Amino acid sequence: MSDEGALVVSPLMHSREVAAYLKVSESTLSRWRSTGTGPPFLRLGGIARYRLDAVDRWLGELEHDHAPES
Repeated sequence: MSDEGALVVSPLMHSREVAAYLKVSESTLSRWRSTGTGPPFLRLGGIARYRLDAVDRWLGELEHDHAPES
């Protein structure tokens, strides 16, 4: 059997799981959601869910190779 065309979907995580993963409080994650500065999320039945790969991509975008110059 071939895996071609198989859809790989990143697991959905609850806010508390993502907050623990990022080592921030749930209220910080909630604030980031409201200001649009946090990781991308989905609303399912009014509840925020996060795809692990999207959270990791968001983290990667925040990385800096060096300190900003003053």
